[in-house]
Parts: sequence; C-alpha cells; structure tokens
Amino acid sequence: MRVHSLENRVVTLFIGLLLSVQLAAFFAIGNAIDRNARQAVEASLKINERVFEKVLDQNAQKFLQSVTVLGREYGFIQAIASKDVATIISTLSNHGDRIGSDLAILAELDGKISLSTNANLQDLRKGSLQQTVSALIATAEKTGSASGSAIVDGRPYQFLVAPVQAPVTIAWIVMGIPMGKNLVNEMRYQPNMQISLLTSDQGANWKTNVSTLSDEYAQKLAKLMPPAGQQVRAMPLQIEEDQYSAHILPLAHNEQYNAIAVLQLSISEAVAPYKELQRNLLILTVLGAIVASIVSVITARRITNPVRQLAETARSLGAGDYTATINVKQKDEIGDLARTFMTMRDGIAQREKEISRLAYWDTLTNLPNRALFTDMLEEAIASARSHEKSCFVLMMDLDRFKHVNDVMGHRFGDILLNQVAIRLSAELGTGGTKPARLGGDEFAILLPNSSKKNALDLANRILRSLEKPISIEDQTVDLGAGIGIAGFPEHASDAQSLLSRVEVAMYAAKLGNSGAVIYSPDIDKSSQQSLSLLSELRAALEHQAFRLYVQPKVGLDHGQVIAVEALVRWIHPERGFIFPDQFIPFAEQTGFIRQLTHWVMNEAARVCHVWQQQGIQLKISVNISTRDLLDQDLPGKFAQILQNHEVEPASFCLEITESAIMDDPVRAFQTLDRLHAMGLELSIDDFGTGYSSLAYLKRLPVHELKIDKSFVLKMETDIDDTKIVKSTIDLGHNMGLRVVAEGVENLEVMQLLKELGCDQAQGYYISKPMPSADLPSWLLKWQEQHTPAG
Repeated sequence: MRVHSLENRVVTLFIGLLLSVQLAAFFAIGNAIDRNARQAVEASLKINERVFEKVLDQNAQKFLQSVTVLGREYGFIQAIASKDVATIISTLSNHGDRIGSDLAILAELDGKISLSTNANLQDLRKGSLQQTVSALIATAEKTGSASGSAIVDGRPYQFLVAPVQAPVTIAWIVMGIPMGKNLVNEMRYQPNMQISLLTSDQGANWKTNVSTLSDEYAQKLAKLMPPAGQQVRAMPLQIEEDQYSAHILPLAHNEQYNAIAVLQLSISEAVAPYKELQRNLLILTVLGAIVASIVSVITARRITNPVRQLAETARSLGAGDYTATINVKQKDEIGDLARTFMTMRDGIAQREKEISRLAYWDTLTNLPNRALFTDMLEEAIASARSHEKSCFVLMMDLDRFKHVNDVMGHRFGDILLNQVAIRLSAELGTGGTKPARLGGDEFAILLPNSSKKNALDLANRILRSLEKPISIEDQTVDLGAGIGIAGFPEHASDAQSLLSRVEVAMYAAKLGNSGAVIYSPDIDKSSQQSLSLLSELRAALEHQAFRLYVQPKVGLDHGQVIAVEALVRWIHPERGFIFPDQFIPFAEQTGFIRQLTHWVMNEAARVCHVWQQQGIQLKISVNISTRDLLDQDLPGKFAQILQNHEVEPASFCLEITESAIMDDPVRAFQTLDRLHAMGLELSIDDFGTGYSSLAYLKRLPVHELKIDKSFVLKMETDIDDTKIVKSTIDLGHNMGLRVVAEGVENLEVMQLLKELGCDQAQGYYISKPMPSADLPSWLLKWQEQHTPAG
C-alpha cells in the first residue's frame, strides 16, 4: 500500500480521529484530575489552617484556667506577699511542669519581670521577651487574662498571662509553653497532613524545630522556604519526586527571629489513585486503535479499488486517449462517478478545441492574441538567430479610442476595432503575417526576416491607411495611431525585452504625436529620468526640501500691500535651487501636484498664523491645479488645515486657471461651490488665455479675475494689449469682481493700470518672490517708502 494512497489516507484518517479523541480525553482527564486534586488539597489546607488556629486557641484557654487557679492559691499569694523567692520559684516550676511549661515568670504590676524559672533573668529583662510580657499584661489588664506567642532562645512559645489577686492584683503570672511535638501531634488527625515548625536565625536562614517529615525532608523544606520577612501565605513545593502544596502561618517574630508553621499536603499522593484510571484508559485506547485499523482497512479497500480503476482511466484521458473504457459496474456513488467520467470524456474532447482557440486567438477580431503572438515572436527570433538575420515588431495604439468608447458606447468601439483589424490585414496582403490584437486598442505586427527600412515603410503605409475615415452605422470616425518599431538583434535579444522596448517606442510616438518611432536607448533614458524625478519629488516632500515663497500684491488706489501669492520653490541637495517650471508640469502630469498643493496650503496657513500674531493681516493666494479640483475631498482637507493652524477661511484666496475648470466642469463646479461655502475666496488665474465662455464664468462663485502677464508686460507700448486689459478690467467690475494684474515690471505699467481702474498689481517692479520669513522686514520698508509724509 502506497504511503500517499487514498486507502492509506482513509485508514490514517480513521485511526487519527480515534487517537485524537482518545488522547484529547486522556489529557483532559489528566488535567482535570490534577486540577481537582490541587483544589481539594488547597481546600483541605485552608481547613487545617483554621484547625491549627483553633488548637492554639483551645490550648490557650485550657492552660489559662490552670494559670488562673495558681494565681488564686493562698500559699502562693502568701509567698509573694512575704517575698519568699524560693517558694515562688518552686511553685512556678511545679505548676509549669504540670501544664508542660518550661518557662514560668512572675511579673510586677508595671509588667517588669521580677522572677523566672530561667536562670538568665537579666537577659530576659533586656531581650524582646520583656516587651512581649509587657504587651500581654497590658491586654490582660483590660480582659482579665491574655495569651500570645513569642520566640525565646530561637524557639517559638505560647505565653499565658493571669493575675495574682489578694483580692486585688498584686502581680502577674506568665507561663511559656513551647510549641513542639505536642502541638504537632494534636494536628495529625489527617493522615497525609505534614506539619513543620521553623525558626529563622539571625542570618535569615530557616531551621526546623519540629516536623512530621523525615529529617532529610525537613532539612530540604527549610531550604525551600522564602526569606524571613516576605509575606508568603501559600506556595508549591517540590521535594525530590514529591509535589506538595504548602500554607505558611506566621507564629511569632522579634528583632532576631521569625517563627512559622508550615502545613503541607502531598499532591502526588492525592492524584495517585486516579493515575491507575488513566493507565486503564490508555490500554483501552491502544486496543481500540488496533480494532479500528482492521475495520478501516477493509472499508478503505472497498472504496479505493473502484477509484483506482477510475484513476487509470483518467490518466488515459489526460494523455489524450478518449477511447478508454470504464469497467466499474457498481450502482452506488462510485458507479455514478464512473458514468460521469464517460460524459466528461466526451465533453473534454469537444471543449479542448474551443479552449485552444480561446487561449491563443482574440474572440472579438479573430486575430492572434498576446500569448500566441509571443510564441510566434520567440520562434521568429530563434529562426533569425540561427540564420543570422533580423526580425522586427510593430506595435500600434489607436488615438482617441477611449473618447470613441465614452461617446459612442462599447458596442460601437468593438465594431471599430474589427474594422481596424480588417484594414490592417488588407494592408499586409494575402499570405503575409496576420496582425495580432494584444488587448484594448493595441495591435502588433511581426515581420520575420525583415529590415528596419521595410518595417518603417509598413508603419507609414498603415498610418496613411488609418487617415481614411471609417464609416460605421452612418457615423464617420477619424482615427490616428502611434506606432513603435523595434527589432532583433539590434534592440533586444529575447521576446519579452523586444516587446517591452517596442512598447516604449509606441508610447513615445503617441506622446510626441510622431506617427512612427523606432526604439532608441534615449527614449528609455527619458522614462527613467521621469521615474527618478518623481522619486526625488517624494523625497523632497519627506525631507522638507520645499520652501514657501511669497510675492506681494499692492492696492493701486493707496499703494499698500494687501495680499500675497504663495509660491513653492525646491532646494535640491545636489542641483541647488530648482524653479517651478522645471517640476510643476511634471507634478501635474503624474498626480504628485495633490501632495504639493496640500504642502503649500499647510505651510501658508502656518505662516498666516505667525503673521497674524505679529499684527500682519494679509490675504494669501494659493494656486489650485486641475487634479486638485477633481479631488472631491479637497474642501475637507483644507478645512482640517485651517482648523489645525487656527486661521479663518477668509484669509485665503484660491487661484484656479480657466483650463482647469474646463477639463471637467461638473466636478470642478461641485468642488468650487463647497470651497466657496467654507468662506474661501476664489480667483480666475491667467484670465484671457483659456477657452472658457462667459456663460461658465457667470456661474462660477469667484471673487477675483487675474489678468495674465502676457497682456500686461508690454501694455505701455502695445495698444492692443492695453485694450485687452481695459476690457478685462471693465468686464470684471461689471460682474462685481476685483481685478488683479500680474507681470508688472515698471512704474509706467503700474501707473497705466491705476488709470484704467485696476484694483491690485503684482510683479517684479513691486517685489520678486521672497522667502515667507523675509516678508515682515520687507513690508516694513515698503510702508516707510510709500506712507505719505505728515
């Protein structure tokens, strides 16, 4: 049985599912056992905590009764009254032996230790025990008696305090009972419970006082305890192979020692009874897998044997043998599959021919498509290489075809493409190479064993044939085309490179309206320069290489500066200062102008805010391109910029050229209406050089006309320019618009504009464009020179 056969995979699937389920159950049960065991251990430890505290409390109450009785014995009271030290110590010692105390103390009313069964009386008075005794007596004075814990000589004690009354309190009895074996034994009611009492020495190391663990385990437990002073109440423990859960109860502490009780239960012992259940489950899983393997093999073979026969038939069909017979006679789903195979065999044979046609032929023109043309070109190149000859390719793209589609519809466009294909085939003649349609309105022609001159002659003939109008459904269409020419081996050594370079030549022909263009490396270099320029523009925006310049506008009636035009300049790191004429047209062509306009508007708003803080109130004009007007989000972007810099829309005037409006009047009007509604003023820039009608001008929500400088530069010597300027000023005023003249380069022109009634002037006579930061100082000088004296 093959490793990757269906039979093997069916068996593997069945076994895998069974094992997956069983193993998932195995691990889930194991996790549940472990989790439940830990929860049970934690619950038991919490109960034992309360039991431990209860045992301490019960011991305290039991021993307090005995100590209280001692405090009322007549003979003891007499010994205290007569200061019979020997009798007092003997009585304390005997009574302490009866209750298990090895430290008995008689304290004065102020809490000071006066007598003790411990010989180191002075040490007791100086140590922390004196403080403990004083604190317990203070409590007993309020409640009648008291109990507590303390550490003496590195051992934890439970202390009991009772008064000596005759009948008033004349002294205090303090009994210290060591916490040891007796306390631990009282807690061993649960078999698996382990109890240890530990004390830390001056070096903060733990040592075991008493434990139910073995000595070896008790020493390892002491090493696992957290440093004295850390507040840890519960922690897991691993002592050799055994896992424990432990609760830590603080018993007593002083400046030198800490005493704790550690209650621990073995998790390993808690889960031990359930491990046998897991082992039994694992055995059942193995047995089930064996049985399932046998059953799945039998089932898989009943399925895969007919499928194997069908696979052999499918291989025959794949090899092109459509006569292969299918001998599966079953009446189940496998039989249905066999009958479907026979139907599929007949369908494949029929569709194979159709697929071959669709893969290599254009369905609209019935010409070879790009795939077939590429194969033909590769064969032609191989033949030319072997015979040391050349071959050429012509690639053609129709002019104005998109306009035809938009105006006349796609059905008309399809008919037009068919007519072009017929005309091309006729131009090539019978027996010649057929043209190919590469897609859209692109066609290509392969010229094997041809020369550059023959290719250029054919291209010119095709261009002349396309000059004849094409009539379709009573419509006459004038077409043109751009044709690129490239050949092997002169321009490329393989088919893909040759197609790429002939396409470059074709677009160069269309861009230059040159008809037919033969490929040259200079064309590619120009394309690469364009890509490089776009990358440099993006880098300039990212690295803040653009600068905002402004050119003042002066009111002709009073001579004061009332506005500025915002202009962009590029400081290139290698080429230095780059003028706008060198990059603005390219930015408009590539669409980068949108990012550039956004930068200019943002920088102008920032500068406007700075000027307003300095008391300079000037309107700023910003140029808007055709692509900007087609951006329906432009008003929202400008509103956000104005809000960010806290300036009013009335501080700005947007200058739009007539041609920008006419490219798409509907969308341009929508954008302009929204900008006008925001409060931004609008100006028609370069007025008089475009193609707009007065009807469009009347509909625009503009506030200003800006006369193009071509009419202003020589108007003092050219009477025709003066008439045009005068007419434009009158037109603007009649429509309620202010009129601005740009290109003012001498005093005579400025005086003439004032006489003609022009409102504002802008030009080199007033000032060249300057960095925005220089305007305040320039403005101060202008005002000093043009403010009337007195």
